[in-house]
Amino acid sequence: MSHLNRRQFLRGTAGAAACLTLPAPFVRANGFQEKLAIGVIGVANRGAANLGGVAGEDIVALCDIDENYLAGAKKRFADAKTFVDFRELLEQKGLDAVVISTPDHTHAPAAAAALRKKLDIYCEKPLTHSVREVQLLRKLAKENGRVTQMGTQIHAGGNYRRVVELVRGGAIGPVGEVHVICNKSWSGGERPTDTPPVPKHIHYDLWLGPAPERPYHPAYLPANWRRWWDFGGGTLADMACHYVDLAHWALELTTPVRISAEGPEPHPETTPKPFTVHWEHPAKGSRPALTSSWYDGGARPAIFEKLGIGDWHNGVLFVGEKGWIVADYGRWVIGPEERFKDFEAPKPSIPDSIGHYKEWIKACKERGETTCNFEYSGALTETVLLGNVAFRAGEAIEWDSEACTAKGSEAAQRLVEREYRQGWTL
Repeated sequence: MSHLNRRQFLRGTAGAAACLTLPAPFVRANGFQEKLAIGVIGVANRGAANLGGVAGEDIVALCDIDENYLAGAKKRFADAKTFVDFRELLEQKGLDAVVISTPDHTHAPAAAAALRKKLDIYCEKPLTHSVREVQLLRKLAKENGRVTQMGTQIHAGGNYRRVVELVRGGAIGPVGEVHVICNKSWSGGERPTDTPPVPKHIHYDLWLGPAPERPYHPAYLPANWRRWWDFGGGTLADMACHYVDLAHWALELTTPVRISAEGPEPHPETTPKPFTVHWEHPAKGSRPALTSSWYDGGARPAIFEKLGIGDWHNGVLFVGEKGWIVADYGRWVIGPEERFKDFEAPKPSIPDSIGHYKEWIKACKERGETTCNFEYSGALTETVLLGNVAFRAGEAIEWDSEACTAKGSEAAQRLVEREYRQGWTL
């Protein structure tokens, strides 16, 4: 039976289905779970990885502005309908969920439209391009009771769990500062002056989406869009949701109350190198107030060399009253060595993940929760994006998250949201 016919059959046998333990929308008459009907928006690069992560479900629709990418995905999922405009994909009947892997500037319009249609969502990081968009998606997800997950895949790894256990267990005492370093850089450049023709297989106007109109150039897509303010947010937006995630998880952080940033003179078009951000978080329960800092593109705090961990170029350093812990995706070290030479880590207490994609799929079918739902990942994304707001505003900002207001800074407030190009709505 087709997907829609199965649903019609289930509605006609509601009495029989009621005795089953699994939620009715995802149970066939024989008692086995059916697959989610998923639409995938963005099918190459990160999109290809995310498509692979959900490939065991029923991929019924594919969307990409690049017809070559779309044709490649269609070979694998021959029965899926194809689209170049995600708005048309979202009009399809019978969808359960969507996976969004577009550039940052089109995350929010696609996700907001999907939430209003009561679809569950997996969306790549950062959740949105602007702070105001974050807050709207959190609101829509809650109002519509949707299962959501942001694509911070490393959150499912075992190493992060062990570090969270150490920090929360008090191994290094109360933490007063966190330093996050990332040796990567998406930055710099001037707007191209030449105007090559748009390749026939690319729907460039749809790629621009809500961003301001500008001539096509390969300097923007498929990858370098990250260093242009109109489309991305540099290394911070690309990588901080992965690394800062560990600090937010371990210390139960939400949004900061004060943000400052350092770097070169802000460029109107492109993102900076090197770049430093400082987020100030208030005390919460037994945790004291603390400052968390980000360094990318060669920026680096002296404390790494001071502690003898100068060979680390990517990672998160927690500094506590009794010692420190530094960690990346796959390892962690506790110090100072003389104090912790006989240290034994506690037995694992946070259960292993079944997999980042599997968590989302399971939650969609059972109407459960994910570890990086829009409530958690929304606060994380808001924190990250505020670093760019403070930098571009050229001043430290006092932040009221509930009011979505940069108190006393008109320059920052203008950067909290963005104007959509005509024909596009949030």
